[in-house]
Amino acid sequence: MKFGDWPGRAARLATILWAALLLALAPQSAFAQAEPEAPVAEVSEGDAPVAAAAADETAGDAAAGGYEPLGPEWIKGQPTAGALDVQEQFSPIGKTATGLHVGLLWIMGLISLFVLGLLLWVIVRYRRGANPTPSKTTHNTLIEVVWTLVPVLILVAIAIPSISLLSKQYESPPEDAITIKVTGYQWYWGYAYPDNGGFEVISNMMPEDEAKAKGFPAQLEVDNRMVVPVGTPLRIQTTAADVIHSFAVPSLWFKIDAVPGRLNERLLTIDEPGIYYGQCSELCGARHGYMPIAVEALPRDQWEAWVRTQPGGSVGDAEPEAANPAADAAATSEAGETADAEAAQPAAATN
Repeated sequence: MKFGDWPGRAARLATILWAALLLALAPQSAFAQAEPEAPVAEVSEGDAPVAAAAADETAGDAAAGGYEPLGPEWIKGQPTAGALDVQEQFSPIGKTATGLHVGLLWIMGLISLFVLGLLLWVIVRYRRGANPTPSKTTHNTLIEVVWTLVPVLILVAIAIPSISLLSKQYESPPEDAITIKVTGYQWYWGYAYPDNGGFEVISNMMPEDEAKAKGFPAQLEVDNRMVVPVGTPLRIQTTAADVIHSFAVPSLWFKIDAVPGRLNERLLTIDEPGIYYGQCSELCGARHGYMPIAVEALPRDQWEAWVRTQPGGSVGDAEPEAANPAADAAATSEAGETADAEAAQPAAATN
């Protein structure tokens, strides 16, 4: 080693260290540039009261059009102790089905009474004491034709409204229907709103003592309900994350299975504001009986206010589409070519 070369070696070593230091600090400076500080608006003393008044006015408007959960006085669809009939219906399909149900009960009742009357008449009329010599008749053409045609006509009369009801139950939702994706979990429900920001509400059964203290039915009330608008077509899509569940609300005449890996869909429209209870109707495990369904139907403006309170919730607030550089460049180029062509036409005419 020559001591005369140490200044050059030291200079090269210092250069290498400096380059290494720059490489080490470069990523941090890039991150610092990628996260600029949010600008802070300067408010003068004279503008402070105006800003405060505007904030108060905004808060007042939010409170005026805000969301308030419905209380127990709004419960309309729930089981009733000692009831013998189906629950009162609050959907168009439910009212149609209830009418058919009542009509079938009358038909079955009349047929049963008619058959009972025939049996009693035969017992009395053809008993041994009143008819010591029994008839040897083997058949009667008229009676055989009647007891064949009458049941056929009755079945046809029942089939026509039954098929109509089935077709209505599987009617496809319209394009403007609000989509709600219902996911069954072991053992609770999740309600996602893909048309309104994609947020999801997780619904668990409310503790029994808390529900009773608030005036709600035990083992039916939940911490977070499925909130929907009244009088609006709903596209209810169901699936499951683990095993088969079934989303059923009797007072809305609504029941559809939630199957893992499959998306089922049905149309639902609710006529009146209120709270409607249901339960999972497919045996799904140890806590199958403890995953209730609570549907809260609200007027459209109140439902929209509820949506805006959810993280990322939006209602018809179509954000401006992101700029497309390629499309903008193509449009600019096309406009330029058109302008050049128009400028060239007078020149050609002059020549």
